[in-house]
Amino acid sequence: MAKLILLWFLAIFCFALTSDAATYVVGDTSGWDISSDIDSWVSDKIFKVGDALLFQYSSYHSVSEVTKESFESCNTTDTLSTFSNGNTTVTLSNAVARYFVCGNKLHCLGGMKLQVNVEDDKTSSTVGAPEAQPGATLPQPSSKSNNPSTVIPTSSGYIIGGIQSLVIAFICLTATKLFLYQT
Repeated sequence: MAKLILLWFLAIFCFALTSDAATYVVGDTSGWDISSDIDSWVSDKIFKVGDALLFQYSSYHSVSEVTKESFESCNTTDTLSTFSNGNTTVTLSNAVARYFVCGNKLHCLGGMKLQVNVEDDKTSSTVGAPEAQPGATLPQPSSKSNNPSTVIPTSSGYIIGGIQSLVIAFICLTATKLFLYQT
């Protein structure tokens, strides 16, 4: 019995170690709030199929997924789906643009909206990269201090799963069955 428990633990451990999807906390420590700079938050993120968005918000807010047209006009009545529980997770299951707004139209007009461009996991980051032009000059660096000791980590690190994990978990379970039949 102890061998069986150990083997199941190892199979689950293999699954967890090989996961590559991430959960992003929208707005990081500020959450989904009117005071959050959502445009700055999203600007350095690359979202892949399988990643998830975690919206954390107070009872004054909600999260609505909308079409591009509703996003641009802050139409909060024509929604694809609406959440208001204060802790909403949305899995990014397709390589498409997704649009989210606060259900309060004034908050949406104030910038509380999010466009997420989801990339297929096989997309190469070098495709379409700009080429250097002869004689071009580089812009001067910002005067902001980049002291690494004061940088707060972002929300790109929760491990939740991926197709590779399913394959490895299947292999581990098959190996477990083979091992059990031999003993």
